[in-house]
Amino acid sequence: ALLGEQFLLRIEDTDAERSQPAFVEALIEDLRWLGLSWDEGPDDAIPVRDWFQSQRGEIYSTYYDQLEASGSAYPCFCTPQELEIHRKVQLSSGRPPRYSGKCAKLSPEEQSQRLEKGLQPTLRFRVDPGSVVEFNDGGRGPQKFQTDDIGDFIIRRADGSAAFFFCNAIDDSLMGVTRVVRGEDHLTNTPRQIMILQALGLPVPDYAHTALILGDDGAPLSKRNGSRSIQELRESGYFSLAIVNLMARLGHHYDSDALMDWNSLKSGFQLSSLGRSPARFDITHLRHWQSLVLRQVT
Repeated sequence: ALLGEQFLLRIEDTDAERSQPAFVEALIEDLRWLGLSWDEGPDDAIPVRDWFQSQRGEIYSTYYDQLEASGSAYPCFCTPQELEIHRKVQLSSGRPPRYSGKCAKLSPEEQSQRLEKGLQPTLRFRVDPGSVVEFNDGGRGPQKFQTDDIGDFIIRRADGSAAFFFCNAIDDSLMGVTRVVRGEDHLTNTPRQIMILQALGLPVPDYAHTALILGDDGAPLSKRNGSRSIQELRESGYFSLAIVNLMARLGHHYDSDALMDWNSLKSGFQLSSLGRSPARFDITHLRHWQSLVLRQVT
């Protein structure tokens, strides 16, 4: 996230199974090798409240309580099996899958009875029906979402952990992030995040979404179709400058095709140059930038 000239690094590790210290250490090492130095953020993989989402549970709880107190959120006791059956029924009838609202009108007594039985509820955000969420996307222009197509959505899982888009929205707002640039796979999260922040009276950042990067077979980039980690590229002998020149141009157009340093790449970045069509990773492009770096250093 960028705040003026401030580079903020935040570790989004609410998924305990997929978030391990070794992964954080590798991430920090990769960023430093690429030349990305952050002004605010962790120095190592030791979790701290300021920068690790796994340590910010009390902060999220405060906002959960605020949403419940205002009636903007409620506990949902529906089981995954119930939800899946309802989802299949909706899809088979040609309707978009959305929550039925079964638990939205439970009285406090009914909620207490279910809690006394040991049922562990999720927490759902209450969406106003018949409304529209509109925003101007920095990468894709004006966007409009019907709330009836969204329905009440889960912001806290049954195990008490925060939904990814909930804690991201809270932290972006609290940390002063004014513009969020991310992949188009998060576009449908945006109206949800806007509704959450508005209900809490928190600042809403501007959003910009860019097309995803595809592999050599036209499918989303993965290890199967050409993706390699920064560590693997480093160990293969690629220069960091070659990698950043390739990465900066995946989904973004620069007027110059020349090799650029960090400052030139940063100063040449603009939202209007983000591509709307998916970019395709091609190892030959990386080899091209590698050859330019080699000419520069020899």
